[in-house]
Amino acid sequence: MHLEGSLEPSLLFSLASRNGITLPSPESDPAFASPDALLDRYARFTSLDDFLHYYFIGMSVLVHVEDFEALAWEYFVRAHADGVVHAEVSFDPQAHTARGIKYAIVRDGTLKACQRAEREFGMSTNLILCFLRHLPVSQAAVTFGDARNDLTSGRLSGIGLDSSERGFPPGAWQAIYDQAKSSKIRRTAHAGEEGPVEYIREALEKLDIERIDHGIRLPEDADLVKVVAQRKIMVTLCPLSNVRLQCVKGVAELPIQRFLDEGVPFSINSDDPAYFSGYILDNYCAVQEAFSLTLADWENIANASILGSWCGESRKSVMLSKLKEVLEDHR
Repeated sequence: MHLEGSLEPSLLFSLASRNGITLPSPESDPAFASPDALLDRYARFTSLDDFLHYYFIGMSVLVHVEDFEALAWEYFVRAHADGVVHAEVSFDPQAHTARGIKYAIVRDGTLKACQRAEREFGMSTNLILCFLRHLPVSQAAVTFGDARNDLTSGRLSGIGLDSSERGFPPGAWQAIYDQAKSSKIRRTAHAGEEGPVEYIREALEKLDIERIDHGIRLPEDADLVKVVAQRKIMVTLCPLSNVRLQCVKGVAELPIQRFLDEGVPFSINSDDPAYFSGYILDNYCAVQEAFSLTLADWENIANASILGSWCGESRKSVMLSKLKEVLEDHR
């Protein structure tokens, strides 16, 4: 889940006003006539790049520590209402440093919200720094340098790779990922969302990722499916996002049943919920409606989600115990 992707139109317009940010005029883009008009436009994305156009306009309103804290806190409140007890969330520092916002401002505001979520909700959080594919690798290297102490100290939990996928094969970031691996920094990457299944293999072989984000093209390579299952590499599926971005026509087209049948561990996620009208519970419900899964299936998915998370073993034990209690209540 991308924190910048939880920027609801109401907060976007509020921060734009408070920070003196000029949004596109309604004459140039009717979507910016009001929060409701913008939300309506979000329902008609034609592709990943169409979504990213609005995604990057939206984050331009984030300027101060308080803005990043408000963004993340609003998400955690919604996630808590949906029953989330552990959240692993991504953020895109390059999108902010490229417009003059210091990395520390982004980090500090976001971490404040993470700490508040733990205090007020008992929610554990992991923060993952993502590099933007459409920007030069050299800029990602600078960001990695800025964040390296945070990554090795545990303030941040790992690195990822996101933004436009097609035309940006993951191997270009190999040097950064090699440095991360040598420093025992956790690694994931978007692969096989809109891009080909070859990007998944390349991310595994060249970046040595420990998780696959999206990965819906994985079934196109039967041998790779076996590798992922054998190595227990978790795939972080984002069902409603895939539908909204027209990667698939419906949730039922996603490889959920095949992953269950072939032992591919996966989790259900919300990706950019403010833009896709689907927070975590909405995604769970959409999967159930499409596949009519059994309690045993959901036990499998929940176990994989916990075991594939990047929190500590003690926290995993707590969540596994809680899962056992919930399952017993429904048997």
